[in-house]
Amino acid sequence: MNTRQLWAAKLAGRPLPAPRGPAALLAGTGAAGAVAPPRQPFTGRILGIDPSLRGTGLALLELAPGRPPLLLRCRTVTVPARQPLAFALGEIHRHVSEFLEGAGVRHVALEQTIYVQNFQTAQILGAARGAAIAAAAIRDLPVFEYAPLRVKQAVVGAGRASKEQMARTVMAILGHGRALAFDEADAAAVALCHAFTWRG
Repeated sequence: MNTRQLWAAKLAGRPLPAPRGPAALLAGTGAAGAVAPPRQPFTGRILGIDPSLRGTGLALLELAPGRPPLLLRCRTVTVPARQPLAFALGEIHRHVSEFLEGAGVRHVALEQTIYVQNFQTAQILGAARGAAIAAAAIRDLPVFEYAPLRVKQAVVGAGRASKEQMARTVMAILGHGRALAFDEADAAAVALCHAFTWRG
């Protein structure tokens, strides 16, 4: 089974293949030789956010034992280039707040900004991230951040996956019939990454 199949089986409550070899046996034991308690799968709702000043992706997912992850709602917050920075940040904050209001969201997951072309771009992306994070922070919701490489590895199983591969894989995991916009697929992917890798 590949990484995605293993996580899908884990979330669905299906039995997993037994580890093989002495290294696998030792991996689950502590210093005293006691077996570590099994990881508890994430349950509840996650808001995934792919922050960008002009096209922030939002995806609200629900995870429950015995069934695949469910996409409840998604959206791309599109802000025209003619609108000033302050307006764009307000739109991001407002839409994230709308997704969180009364939705019973347990955790918020964002994609980290790793590489930017210049200092000005870094400032703009940082401001967009801040607007999204602030909407979660004022509601006392835990916020988790993941590097793009980690998201791709957790969801697709390959750190060099393209946006098209990511979108197709996300749709397959969610069983979603409509093609998602790239920003929405990336937001759903970071939410899935959190669900797949969270250590509760």
